[in-house]
Amino acid sequence: MAFPPSVRIYEVAPRDGLQNEKESIPTAVKIELINRLSQTGLTHIEATSFVSPKAIPQLGDAAEVMAGIECKKGVTYPVLVPNERGMEGALAAGVAEIAVFTAASESFTKANINASIDESFARFAPVMETAKANNIKVRGYVSCAAGCPYEGKIDPAKVRDVAAKLYEAGCYEISLGDTIGVGTPPVIEKMLQEVLQDVPAKALALHMHDTYGQALVNIYAGIQMGISVVDSSVAGLGGCPYARGATGNVATEDVLYMLQGMGIETGVNLEKIIETSWFIADHLGRKPASKLANARR
Repeated sequence: MAFPPSVRIYEVAPRDGLQNEKESIPTAVKIELINRLSQTGLTHIEATSFVSPKAIPQLGDAAEVMAGIECKKGVTYPVLVPNERGMEGALAAGVAEIAVFTAASESFTKANINASIDESFARFAPVMETAKANNIKVRGYVSCAAGCPYEGKIDPAKVRDVAAKLYEAGCYEISLGDTIGVGTPPVIEKMLQEVLQDVPAKALALHMHDTYGQALVNIYAGIQMGISVVDSSVAGLGGCPYARGATGNVATEDVLYMLQGMGIETGVNLEKIIETSWFIADHLGRKPASKLANARR
């Protein structure tokens, strides 16, 4: 299949990238990060999560972050919503898009949110209803689409089943996550072949972690199969606490460099992304986990 002419980058650094940082990050720094990302050409920037501060202390300032950012026209600022209480916070913040999450692994879902896959769907069913009533778009996440830290290999048919249920429930887009970064191109291709039987490529995104250095080649494999939305995190911020090494999200700037070399449009200014990468890395006191950002320093 020919490459899609354009790919949309779904930036996750402010939420997925920062949520596991051990040191508390000032709200002002989070706001500045989002404002800088807003000036790069990105159209989707996942800003935060309305989750219990006890569960994820780093995101306990969700309301303050949403109130403080300078929303740019043409840019959407989705937030992750785990339950009805989180939805109440999202509504109060005036969000236009939310994300809900589940997994293709029963063991992972139990460990992550203390619920089965079916129970996870039951939990966010009222969230979906509220979103629909308020004209709020909903995105769905499927964790462990390529492997699980507890169950090992995941049957692609299971990923297909969960993704199809999210699509049927009303999610406009489903992000398939290699949460622990164990996938390789053949694994991703086989998984997508299954999922594409029930969910169209236009409604799918790839969320590839780079634990074993496979994220870019896995994204390339997905793009060859018609996927045109890629989740990534500036500076490669983030990680999965259940993954060995927890190196986490693929860096936005590395993805952009690859896409640029493939002649695929993104509408994103690579140089501004690199500047933003160093901005947040400097605040965190370490170099970006990005090959390109370090090469261009």
